[in-house]
Amino acid sequence: MKKGILERLNAGEVVVGDGGYVMQLERRGYVKAGAWTPEAAVEHPEGVRQLHREFLRAGADVLQTFTFYCSDEKLDISGHVTNITGTQINEAACDLAREVANEGGALVAGGVSQTPCYQGSHNESEVKAIFKKQLDAFLKKDIDFFMVEFFQHLEEAVWAVEVMKTSGKPVGATLCISPQGDMNGVPPGECAVRLVTAGADIVGINCHLDPLTCVHTVKLMKEGLEKAGLKAHLMVQPLGFHTPECNHTGYLTLPEFPFALETRAMTRWDMHKYAREAYNAGIRYIGGCCGFEPYHIRAIAEELASERGFLPPASDKHGLWGAALERHTKPWMRARACREYWENLLPASGRPKCPSMATPADQ
Repeated sequence: MKKGILERLNAGEVVVGDGGYVMQLERRGYVKAGAWTPEAAVEHPEGVRQLHREFLRAGADVLQTFTFYCSDEKLDISGHVTNITGTQINEAACDLAREVANEGGALVAGGVSQTPCYQGSHNESEVKAIFKKQLDAFLKKDIDFFMVEFFQHLEEAVWAVEVMKTSGKPVGATLCISPQGDMNGVPPGECAVRLVTAGADIVGINCHLDPLTCVHTVKLMKEGLEKAGLKAHLMVQPLGFHTPECNHTGYLTLPEFPFALETRAMTRWDMHKYAREAYNAGIRYIGGCCGFEPYHIRAIAEELASERGFLPPASDKHGLWGAALERHTKPWMRARACREYWENLLPASGRPKCPSMATPADQ
């Protein structure tokens, strides 16, 4: 029988998460930037299914439902989703994730994210009603646990955890915040304490900033939990982009967002370093968010192959640390078939007039 998320984490297993859906599907022509709503689960299920399958093959142990920003309120605001309801999308997304997860023994996480309603009214009952509607749709389907993610305000995330916890299923909760805290200045350590007190079984950080920054923020959450005498599993699902500016609101205020982020993309070798840093920090649920392609997830699985005891299927077509170059006809290419070369490479951008860093709009 398949083990649940808490069984795996309680046993000390490494759980590899999946990568980003919204940005990858926008680049593939299935999501409209700006609104970032997930109607593709109904309109183009083949696109969502394929990305799920690529993440699974790359080594993901969990597939999240493609339900980002999936509330009727957000769909109405988008202005371009007029004949599909949030419930239809939530249910279709659950079916797609479960179909693919069953191909490889993965778990399915039902994802809920921040609401426009919170920014406008801060009304607890209104916000919780939106989460409850999503919860009801998820409970009709065969999901394994809930993932509360992409919250900039701790208070709203706490409300989401409280609603999802009524299901009796495990709940993970991640905030998209910097080491400075949430948008109200609540420190990461306090954020973690309040999420766990609300019922979260797994806490961490996702999106907005690069992997090592997010790992640092999770470490601050861990310190807060330890001081409070609380225990919870830790997770991290960061951006797949370099964001050394480390500004409070993350990559949304970078001049390259959202259509020119390619020059900031992390390499597979960057992901090896990230996976090891996260593991050494005590984080056992390690995945990615926007910018994370399937090959990035494969890099996480390969870096932690000794801890997990196996390589993912996608590694059949990938020589570890460039080993596939050993038989190349060019000697300089054969010289690159080693970890030392790729681990120490400082990639050039090929753009001589571009700065190495930008000035975020909020600075």
